[in-house]
Amino acid sequence: MKKQKILIADDEPLARERLRRLVESLPEYQVCGEAGDGDATLARVAELQPDILLLDIRMPGIDGMEVATRLSQLQNPPAIIFCTAYDSYAIQAFDVQAAAYLLKPVRKSALEEALARAGRVNRVQLRALSGMSSANTAIPPQPPEAQMPVRTHRGTELIDIAGIHYCQADQKYVTIHHTRGETVSDYTLKDLENAYPNHLLRIHRNTLVGVRFIQALKRTPEGHNLVLLRDGLGELHVSRRHASCVRQWLQGQQPGQSPL
Repeated sequence: MKKQKILIADDEPLARERLRRLVESLPEYQVCGEAGDGDATLARVAELQPDILLLDIRMPGIDGMEVATRLSQLQNPPAIIFCTAYDSYAIQAFDVQAAAYLLKPVRKSALEEALARAGRVNRVQLRALSGMSSANTAIPPQPPEAQMPVRTHRGTELIDIAGIHYCQADQKYVTIHHTRGETVSDYTLKDLENAYPNHLLRIHRNTLVGVRFIQALKRTPEGHNLVLLRDGLGELHVSRRHASCVRQWLQGQQPGQSPL
């Protein structure tokens, strides 16, 4: 049986060590990583894709409650178990749909029960996701996708890769347009193109488009190429140099490494 992956987030090394020992004493679970502050937690979630997050609340930078709020906006978030020395956040924990709220020092029996509950929560989430995808005929059912960490003035934000509509470069910055809005990042288009070649397709020197949102390629009376996006998201200009890659993708072929 596959073990469930646990990420431990706490700013106190001794607290992380104690939780790690408790988790490692339970055969159904394994610790996949640790984090010591809020931004690091979001980055590690994106990197490691844990099933369950053991999350402290009072941490440097963004606190655990804000981390949980941002994770709750994702398509496939980890189940969250708060492990804290403070009982005053319990009501807020329900608002972010935490699976459990444990007070330190965490007892093994309480942790084991909370982990079992969190595992059930995640299985329900996955079944709901599967049903939602099947009901959406515009976009074929997809497995839950990874998240991309983006540093912003508010801290680290996680963006569902499969929810990216398009990315446009403007001078030094790239604006990522996605299902929850817009995020300005300091990634380059080349960074994004290399990191997510199965999700993002180059259509212009300053634009990448999320392939899940490509509906059609059309030509204007003036001879310009445009990509029509699904869900009424508009149109994007396609350079003549990159039009063949879009045609190949629409025909179900693998676009070449360089446009024709």
